[in-house]
Amino acid sequence: MSGKHTENGHSAGAVAVDDPAKVRNVVLVGPSGSGKTTLTEALLTATGVLTRPGSVTDGTTVCDHDPAAVRQQRSVGLAVAPVTHGDIKINLIDTPGYADFVGELRAGLRAADAALFVVGANERVDTSTAALWEECAAVGMPRAVVISRLDHVRADLPAAIAACQDAFGAGVLPLYLPTVPAVDGRTGLIGVLTGRFYDYSDGNPPTVGEPDPADLDRLSDARNELIEGIIAESEDETLMDRYLGGEEMDESTLIADLETAVAKGAFHPVLPVCAETGVGLAELLDGIARAFPSPLEHPLPEVTDVDGIPRPRLAADPNGPLVAEVVRTAVDSYVGRVSLVRVFSGTLRPEHQVHVSGHGMAERGHEDHDVDERVAHVYSPLGANLREIPYCVAGDLCALTKLGTAETGDTVSAPDQPMLMSPWLMPEPLLPVAVVPRSRSDEDSLSRNLSRLVAGDPTLRLDRNSETHQLVLWCMGEAHADVVLARLRAGGAEVDTEPVKVALRETFAGPARGHGRHVKQSGGHGQYAVCDIEVEPLPTGSGFEFVDKVVGGSVPHQFIPSVEKGVRAQLARGLSGDHPVVDVRVTLVDGKAHSVDSSDAAFQTAGSLALKDAAANGRTTLLEPLDELAIRLPDDHLGTVLGDLSGRRGRVLGTEAESPGWTVVRAEVPATELLRYAIELRSLTSGTGTFTRWFSRYDPLPATLAAQAR
Repeated sequence: MSGKHTENGHSAGAVAVDDPAKVRNVVLVGPSGSGKTTLTEALLTATGVLTRPGSVTDGTTVCDHDPAAVRQQRSVGLAVAPVTHGDIKINLIDTPGYADFVGELRAGLRAADAALFVVGANERVDTSTAALWEECAAVGMPRAVVISRLDHVRADLPAAIAACQDAFGAGVLPLYLPTVPAVDGRTGLIGVLTGRFYDYSDGNPPTVGEPDPADLDRLSDARNELIEGIIAESEDETLMDRYLGGEEMDESTLIADLETAVAKGAFHPVLPVCAETGVGLAELLDGIARAFPSPLEHPLPEVTDVDGIPRPRLAADPNGPLVAEVVRTAVDSYVGRVSLVRVFSGTLRPEHQVHVSGHGMAERGHEDHDVDERVAHVYSPLGANLREIPYCVAGDLCALTKLGTAETGDTVSAPDQPMLMSPWLMPEPLLPVAVVPRSRSDEDSLSRNLSRLVAGDPTLRLDRNSETHQLVLWCMGEAHADVVLARLRAGGAEVDTEPVKVALRETFAGPARGHGRHVKQSGGHGQYAVCDIEVEPLPTGSGFEFVDKVVGGSVPHQFIPSVEKGVRAQLARGLSGDHPVVDVRVTLVDGKAHSVDSSDAAFQTAGSLALKDAAANGRTTLLEPLDELAIRLPDDHLGTVLGDLSGRRGRVLGTEAESPGWTVVRAEVPATELLRYAIELRSLTSGTGTFTRWFSRYDPLPATLAAQAR
């Protein structure tokens, strides 16, 4: 987002909405390449927001304003494009379709009250889109299907509708059918329920007339199926009996029942649309305005106070307590930090104090924070363009600038009633990328830019590994990593990547004895300490034990803790490389001291030398971390994935059927074999497999690999 106007449009003045009933928040979802951004451009042009649509290929669209989106030729971030249809403001929320940017998609779902699933007429429904449909169904989000790209050379609308019905269920039925090309060459849509022909031959808006006789037979079959689908979801239980009895159904009653069923999420209309020719745009806008719910009809997330005590459930009331949520954060070179905000309750006004709260994301680098800040201006976002408005009421979306502490997922509320919203589900980043500043001058710039990136991207996790001494960025995949690195470099931090190191451990393979002697004389001051230790391995996870078995005072009592301190320091440093030593018991059995020259420092050094001597006299082994995995994948790819796990030295713990056609595989795999698994699993399963991982334990590293690691 930025304060600059988009180059292909005009800065149409934004008008603040007073009534939440006049707002529709609609998120566009679907696979990458299905035409979501192109459809948004067409709707902006059809409603007069733009004078002409931009091009994804040319990088001139309103929503794909990020340089990374232009370079990758696909959306990489969420963008908002408001349009007006009649007296209804429709906030179109364009989201990326590529799996690496699922965090932006989930933010879009949080900001929306309904979803448009965009499916290309030349493609079928992939498993990721089908899974997202089920996710929306689980929370009762209303959904409709847009069949796009009707002008594609391989477009097959009947096959696309059938594929949507197979993937989404029987409640997915078309409201319009494209015409069969007739002698007069008219192009447009036929309303299945109304029987009217919407003629786009002369452009948008269409003229309304009668359909061609060649279309009537298929229209009749589709109309009967649609009416039965509407009646099945109707709240009037007598309608089905009347319909089966041969009674002609009143069109206005059917349309009212259709709109109610769509708003409840019980019925899902299919609307064919061609962004290039404009066919179906008017019908799509009318359907969104009439059938999709307003914020007043959508249940709001639960809220608590900042201490976690539940508060009464909110309503989308402009006069209620202020509660809003930051759904996206960006840093713009012109205006600084820009926060995209969904107002759930109350009214957000400029020149007012607000409370910004962020809790529960410390493991991803977002420390808990509660800060009062001042809102300078309130804007209506149009992609990268910010247009100032006097206020933003409950249910609407807006942008705020220069909130210094606001991060994605934060709650914005009134200072006298600070609140927290329950967070939305955020995916776990699973691809590690180690970065190093190219020069010393890049170190400060890297630090500043990383803090900005982490503030805006909850799917990015920053790990400063104290054992491997690497700075590791955990990303969602290669495309996400490419965007992160590009943004770092655009911010002035030149960075390089290096192979990611896995932190290993070391332990003793059997008992050993060690002798530590530290005797030095310099400048009239001596250092004298001698100690003898026994080392033995302990069971995995036992940690470190120190035992004192000195008899006869050979090591004075005050220096025994010094020996332990020296041993602990050497354990932390490691014996062969930077691998900490774990799971050992060290027993101090004997030693010698000098009445003058012995000291705490001398016995620390002797303890360290004794441990090194024990390692030289005995055998040590390297340990590698094992992670437990839960892999969710379609049954068709099960054999391939199991074979791949075997090649990664993995051990399958079990499999279980999760739902028809899907299996969850549980396995233990060395962490060194998982560095690129986020990419490789996607390749093995055609983009359908997902996994989670968590640390299980340490196991001995095979001898051949241990020799390479030392």
